[in-house]
Amino acid sequence: MADFIVRVNGSEKKVSVSPETPLLWVLRDTLELTGTKFGCGAGFCGACTVHVEGEPIRSCSTPVSQIAGKNVTTIEGLGANGLHVLQQAWIAEEVPQCGYCQTGQIMTAAALLSKTPHPSDDQITQAMNGNLCRCGTYERIRKAIHRASAPAAAPGGTR
Repeated sequence: MADFIVRVNGSEKKVSVSPETPLLWVLRDTLELTGTKFGCGAGFCGACTVHVEGEPIRSCSTPVSQIAGKNVTTIEGLGANGLHVLQQAWIAEEVPQCGYCQTGQIMTAAALLSKTPHPSDDQITQAMNGNLCRCGTYERIRKAIHRASAPAAAPGGTR
């Protein structure tokens, strides 16, 4: 066991875990932030996506020792002042079916919009590639990203 300072959603947390412990399990089991989901455990499906220093990463395959002292944002911290513009768009476009992959989808989309506020279809496809949805809601995800990137969407939500 080792002590690590993890900055999650704007708060510093001290955790005592093995350095090899995946960030996913630190978030879910130690910090009780259960919005981030376990999917494949190998970083392939995207269900566990969170932001580290603003970049999307797969928390199931990232040891806590690699993110110590860095800023981590989970789905719980994405819309700090209410629903994020993407969460609003997800609701408006009725994106979720089973919903399991959606936190990872939203976190990946948020990283895309932070760098590319008005992405093309090709940019959305490129950014979202690797986030799997067993229910096949990809077209609704694309529509929600476009809705969130529309100029009228910006004042009502946070990015």
